[in-house]
Amino acid sequence: MTIEESAEREPSGAEKMFGDFAPALVSYTDDVLFGQVWERPELSPRDRSLVTVAALLAGGNTEQLTFHLARAKENGVSEEELIEAITHLAFYAGWPKAMSAMGVAKKVFRG
Repeated sequence: MTIEESAEREPSGAEKMFGDFAPALVSYTDDVLFGQVWERPELSPRDRSLVTVAALLAGGNTEQLTFHLARAKENGVSEEELIEAITHLAFYAGWPKAMSAMGVAKKVFRG
Protein backbone atom coordinates (compact mmCIF):
# COMPACT_ATOMS: atom_id res chain seq x y z
CA MET A 1 0.00 0.00 0.00
CA THR A 2 1.33 3.42 -0.93
CA ILE A 3 1.40 6.36 1.44
CA GLU A 4 -1.35 8.01 -0.62
CA GLU A 5 -3.58 4.92 -0.39
CA SER A 6 -2.95 4.70 3.35
CA ALA A 7 -3.93 8.35 3.80
CA GLU A 8 -7.17 7.89 1.79
CA ARG A 9 -8.58 4.86 3.66
CA GLU A 10 -10.45 4.90 6.94
CA PRO A 11 -8.33 3.55 9.82
CA SER A 12 -9.35 0.11 11.06
CA GLY A 13 -10.82 -0.40 14.52
CA ALA A 14 -7.53 -1.82 15.74
CA GLU A 15 -5.65 1.12 14.26
CA LYS A 16 -7.99 3.59 15.97
CA MET A 17 -7.53 1.84 19.33
CA PHE A 18 -3.82 0.99 19.26
CA GLY A 19 -2.19 2.42 16.13
CA ASP A 20 0.43 4.57 17.80
CA PHE A 21 0.65 2.38 20.92
CA ALA A 22 0.99 -1.17 19.51
CA PRO A 23 1.52 -0.96 15.74
CA ALA A 24 2.66 -4.60 15.42
CA LEU A 25 -0.59 -5.85 17.02
CA VAL A 26 -2.55 -3.61 14.66
CA SER A 27 -0.68 -5.01 11.67
CA TYR A 28 -1.25 -8.63 12.74
CA THR A 29 -4.93 -7.89 13.38
CA ASP A 30 -5.54 -6.14 10.08
CA ASP A 31 -3.21 -8.05 7.77
CA VAL A 32 -3.16 -11.56 9.20
CA LEU A 33 -6.37 -12.06 11.17
CA PHE A 34 -8.83 -10.01 9.12
CA GLY A 35 -6.79 -10.29 5.94
CA GLN A 36 -5.40 -13.79 5.53
CA VAL A 37 -7.42 -15.78 8.08
CA TRP A 38 -10.89 -14.33 7.51
CA GLU A 39 -10.42 -14.48 3.73
CA ARG A 40 -9.62 -18.20 3.56
CA PRO A 41 -12.20 -19.86 1.28
CA GLU A 42 -12.72 -23.05 3.32
CA LEU A 43 -15.37 -21.37 5.50
CA SER A 44 -17.83 -18.69 4.49
CA PRO A 45 -17.75 -15.36 6.35
CA ARG A 46 -21.13 -16.36 7.85
CA ASP A 47 -19.70 -19.60 9.25
CA ARG A 48 -16.57 -17.84 10.49
CA SER A 49 -18.78 -15.34 12.32
CA LEU A 50 -20.76 -18.09 14.06
CA VAL A 51 -17.56 -19.87 15.08
CA THR A 52 -16.05 -16.61 16.33
CA VAL A 53 -19.11 -15.67 18.38
CA ALA A 54 -19.13 -19.17 19.93
CA ALA A 55 -15.42 -18.98 20.77
CA LEU A 56 -15.70 -15.50 22.28
CA LEU A 57 -18.70 -16.54 24.37
CA ALA A 58 -16.99 -19.73 25.55
CA GLY A 59 -13.90 -17.76 26.54
CA GLY A 60 -15.91 -15.09 28.32
CA ASN A 61 -14.58 -12.39 25.99
CA THR A 62 -17.68 -10.21 25.94
CA GLU A 63 -15.76 -7.03 25.08
CA GLN A 64 -15.05 -8.45 21.64
CA LEU A 65 -18.63 -9.65 21.15
CA THR A 66 -19.96 -6.16 20.41
CA PHE A 67 -17.93 -5.98 17.21
CA HIS A 68 -18.38 -9.62 16.23
CA LEU A 69 -22.15 -9.76 16.73
CA ALA A 70 -22.52 -6.76 14.42
CA ARG A 71 -20.09 -8.35 11.96
CA ALA A 72 -22.06 -11.61 12.09
CA LYS A 73 -25.18 -9.70 11.06
CA GLU A 74 -23.23 -8.11 8.19
CA ASN A 75 -22.15 -11.63 7.20
CA GLY A 76 -25.73 -12.86 6.96
CA VAL A 77 -26.45 -14.31 10.41
CA SER A 78 -29.84 -13.15 11.66
CA GLU A 79 -30.47 -11.77 15.14
CA GLU A 80 -32.71 -14.77 15.80
CA GLU A 81 -29.93 -17.18 14.85
CA LEU A 82 -27.43 -15.38 17.07
CA ILE A 83 -29.83 -15.36 20.01
CA GLU A 84 -30.44 -19.07 19.47
CA ALA A 85 -26.70 -19.77 19.26
CA ILE A 86 -26.12 -17.94 22.55
CA THR A 87 -29.00 -19.84 24.17
CA HIS A 88 -27.61 -23.15 22.89
CA LEU A 89 -24.12 -22.27 24.13
CA ALA A 90 -25.43 -21.73 27.66
CA PHE A 91 -25.49 -25.51 28.03
CA TYR A 92 -22.00 -26.06 26.61
CA ALA A 93 -20.03 -22.97 27.64
CA GLY A 94 -21.76 -22.03 30.86
CA TRP A 95 -24.84 -20.15 31.94
CA PRO A 96 -23.07 -17.03 33.27
CA LYS A 97 -21.11 -16.61 30.02
CA ALA A 98 -24.27 -16.96 27.95
CA MET A 99 -26.14 -14.49 30.15
CA SER A 100 -23.30 -11.97 29.77
CA ALA A 101 -23.21 -12.54 26.01
CA MET A 102 -26.98 -12.12 25.76
CA GLY A 103 -26.64 -8.78 27.55
CA VAL A 104 -24.16 -7.67 24.91
CA ALA A 105 -26.42 -8.98 22.12
CA LYS A 106 -29.39 -7.04 23.50
CA LYS A 107 -27.34 -3.83 23.48
CA VAL A 108 -26.09 -4.50 19.94
CA PHE A 109 -29.51 -5.47 18.54
CA ARG A 110 -31.84 -3.19 20.48
CA GLY A 111 -29.53 -0.28 21.27
